[in-house]
Amino acid sequence: MNMMLASVSERVREIGIRMAIGAKLRDVLWQFLGESVVLCLIGGLIGLGLAALGALGINALDKVVVSLSTQHVIVAVGFASLVGLFFGYYPARRASKLLPIECLRQD
Repeated sequence: MNMMLASVSERVREIGIRMAIGAKLRDVLWQFLGESVVLCLIGGLIGLGLAALGALGINALDKVVVSLSTQHVIVAVGFASLVGLFFGYYPARRASKLLPIECLRQD
């Protein structure tokens, strides 16, 4: 959430321009929600890759057999998406509520 709040703060002028040329509140909301979900999905995929490498490393020791099932992957990707939606909603809502004239006035 902190990363998305910083993104909104840094991109106030862009938000103002988009809204001044006709973007609706929901357009700005969806833009930031989408960015948040993509960011969390990338993090989730990196985590899955590390988990797969860890499983391969443990399996190489021949003491314990570790496997990554499809169900685990689906749950991990789903959870990463939900985290993106949950923690991205407030910054996205905050960005969509900004007034275009106030955004363009900031420097």
